[in-house]
Amino acid sequence: MPVRLALGDDSLIVREGLRQLLAGDPGMELVAAVGDYASLKEACDRERPDVVLADIRMPPTQTDEGIRLAAELRESHPEIGVVILSQFADPMYALALLERGSDRRAYLLKERVHNRAELTAAIRAVVQGESMIDPKIVEVLVHARGQAEHSPLNELTAREREVLGEIAQGKSNTAIADSLFLTKRAVEKHINAIFLKLGLADSHDVSKRVKAVLILLAESGVGAAGGPPPA
Repeated sequence: MPVRLALGDDSLIVREGLRQLLAGDPGMELVAAVGDYASLKEACDRERPDVVLADIRMPPTQTDEGIRLAAELRESHPEIGVVILSQFADPMYALALLERGSDRRAYLLKERVHNRAELTAAIRAVVQGESMIDPKIVEVLVHARGQAEHSPLNELTAREREVLGEIAQGKSNTAIADSLFLTKRAVEKHINAIFLKLGLADSHDVSKRVKAVLILLAESGVGAAGGPPPA
């Protein structure tokens, strides 16, 4: 069965571009493509898609409609995954998305949308109950947190920082091993060391680990580095 998708973006060009991009993948079916928050919410109720692709800012207010919809779906339709497509590399948006849970949630920068493989990877991650955060967001968070005085991240080795960035993207141990050219056993060893140093050694669930890492990284310094969300 193909993954059923509902798309919300106020740009007709973006909607048509994504429609054509997804049309080339037989595993994806776009069941709705709309341009505002109300229409997207209605499409979710009517079509019950597997995944919603949503811009952060849509009519009527052009502020945080995508994030708000994700929060509402957590209550009304928790089985629906959400992939936020954003032009903003501000980590506070990603943290807001994960505030009520990181499972079935992904945050992807629009600059990556032209790559169908990256887009479909995010879609399939949320379908499987996992989460994914754009590497650029992770990089900003890691850098900001690393600059904070007395940060526990300062205790991590360079390799452990790399592994932490992979964890925060929601990757499995096997995927991390492939990405960093390590053995799975070596990855497990690094992860144990990371979470011991960060006080998260008892957390084993991937989605919970992603949220815990992002919240920890966001403490003291992210706002200064990224600034408030653009007006």
